[in-house]
Amino acid sequence: MTVARFDLAVATFARTGRKSHVGWDKLASSAGPPSSIALIHGGPARRSAAGPTLRSFFDKPARTWVFVCVAHVLANVATTLLAADSAATWPQWRGPSRDGQAAVTPVWPDRVDEAVLAKTWRAELGPSYSGPIVGEDRVFVTETRGKKTEVVQALSRADGKVLWTAEWPGATSVPFFAWENGEWIRATPAFDGESLFVAGMRDVLVCLDAANGQERWRVDFVERFKSPLPTFGFVSSPLVDGEHVYVQAGASFVKLNKRNGESVWRTLQDGGGMNGSAFSSPFKATIAGQPQFLVQTRERLAGIDDSTGSELWTQKIEAFRGMNILTPVVFGDAIFTSTYGGKSWLFDLTRSGDATSADKKLSVTERWQNKTQGYMSTPVVIDGHVYTHLKNQRFACIDLATGKERWVTPPFGKYWSLVAQGQKILALDERGDLLLVKANPEKFELLGQRHVSESPTWAHLAVCGDEVFVRDLKGLSVFRWSAVK
Repeated sequence: MTVARFDLAVATFARTGRKSHVGWDKLASSAGPPSSIALIHGGPARRSAAGPTLRSFFDKPARTWVFVCVAHVLANVATTLLAADSAATWPQWRGPSRDGQAAVTPVWPDRVDEAVLAKTWRAELGPSYSGPIVGEDRVFVTETRGKKTEVVQALSRADGKVLWTAEWPGATSVPFFAWENGEWIRATPAFDGESLFVAGMRDVLVCLDAANGQERWRVDFVERFKSPLPTFGFVSSPLVDGEHVYVQAGASFVKLNKRNGESVWRTLQDGGGMNGSAFSSPFKATIAGQPQFLVQTRERLAGIDDSTGSELWTQKIEAFRGMNILTPVVFGDAIFTSTYGGKSWLFDLTRSGDATSADKKLSVTERWQNKTQGYMSTPVVIDGHVYTHLKNQRFACIDLATGKERWVTPPFGKYWSLVAQGQKILALDERGDLLLVKANPEKFELLGQRHVSESPTWAHLAVCGDEVFVRDLKGLSVFRWSAVK
């Protein structure tokens, strides 16, 4: 029986003194020991000839308000626990809201040393750039084995033991100038509570049963659309929304039925291969009152209508060899992006036409640009400022209203994955360093720094509940905050 149905039954009972059979009958049919109900009622639970039932209890004339109050409390507690469970998962690229924002509780400490952040377990794995996906009781990871096989595993969240393994051929070769970044699986999967959607390097999307790893369906986009194989592999991370999964694959942006993999629409087609095929990942947002998918291709930024796949607006984005890699972020009705070999921009999105008109159009206007160049790190937004790691390996704070750089640090590593909570930012440097930064637009404040891996850490950090998940090229390490408030 769901919390919502239970609460409905309680509310009906409190308001009318009658049972709601939508609720009580379900509850009675699945009842356990009656002792808890007896405690609520204030006396021993009644037993029928067939044994204890809840139905016999609720048929009695004694309908106390004590029961109603306690039942409401129990329902609210259950609702709170469900919300906490949701907050304690990391189901997709950049977290539950896909914006790099962690849950507000538990509150992070002001340090990252071993006294407050202790390692609980580690699993050895093959190389991968996929960020870990965290469910309630398991963690999903990918790897490439022997330069020819892509592997997905579900690990116990408690101790890292393997629950199941799935694999398929997935070998590909990247150009020589990209060898430094490897030839292994890259995209971060997406998890909807039932299925895991995994992007393989050879432009395939595989849907797995999250409970046992059995394959439910797969789509080979090269075969389906006759599109070129992406030169750098399937890099963009899938997005699940409702009954559909969205991917930048097949030299395009595609909406699929998540139950069977059938295509619903395809848009933003490009040439694929070397100069096409996205590096960025899509993001769903309501901007200027219009729900849309924010999609950055190798050459432009666009808003896509969910129902039709049509372009609501588009903006050309300058970059060196199409290196539009980071995921754009939303600030009110504006969009921030930054590119390698280009600049940083804030674009305002506005609606035109009569407010009552059905054919209102969206227009995009550049509010500002500055000389900072992003690279692979997707920034976080806190209190009107964007905190971003740059091509020159420096970390910067930019005022989103004006485009003014508030400060820029000396160089760090080549890549940071960023997760924010309140006024704190947890950053994982690709050199294996974990940094805790205070989001202060007046100056750079490093609260703590710790080396957590001898192996490069290019995969995106995951932070949920009181746990921190660090995927390096040789394995997954899990840490737990021991002094959270």
